[in-house]
Amino acid sequence: MSEDIKTTDRTTLKRPQTASATASTDGRPEAAVGGADEASSLLGRQAAVRAARWLAGAGMRPTRQRTILAELLIGDGRNRHVTAESLFDAAVRAGKTVSLATVYNTLRSFTEAGLIAEITVDGTRSYFDTNVHDHAHFYWEDDARITDAPEGSVRFDALPEPPEGAEIAKVDVVIRLRKHDKA
Repeated sequence: MSEDIKTTDRTTLKRPQTASATASTDGRPEAAVGGADEASSLLGRQAAVRAARWLAGAGMRPTRQRTILAELLIGDGRNRHVTAESLFDAAVRAGKTVSLATVYNTLRSFTEAGLIAEITVDGTRSYFDTNVHDHAHFYWEDDARITDAPEGSVRFDALPEPPEGAEIAKVDVVIRLRKHDKA
């Protein structure tokens, strides 16, 4: 059975299944040891290694909860946008025991460590992005989701001078979209 992780940008990630036979070195079919279960186990180990390296790179101790959430966030090597609620739901679907409060606290710790970026669309909802490089986002108002804007599609000729004693730390660009009526 594949494990689905739904993200706020409407992608659903599935762990691939393998065939029950592989080719031998001479091209003939050969029975695979373990089949799909072995492949799933290998993917799980790869996700665990990726998560452990990600946490270690930020100097974070790999607690059980951090490791679970890190595997869900970056275990397949793809970037994604999540909310605390969508990550909690993914953990529940994966059969992992973690509270929603722990998800919020862990996302906050990951943000403070620079592992993820927080995107605040309105004052009430935060999204978290595993791609921490500078880039713009689309916020789809009709279904409250975030996606990446095409790279290099936003350009600034100039920014205002900051007030005396201040410096610009970061510029966040969120382009709000809604579906238009074709009437």
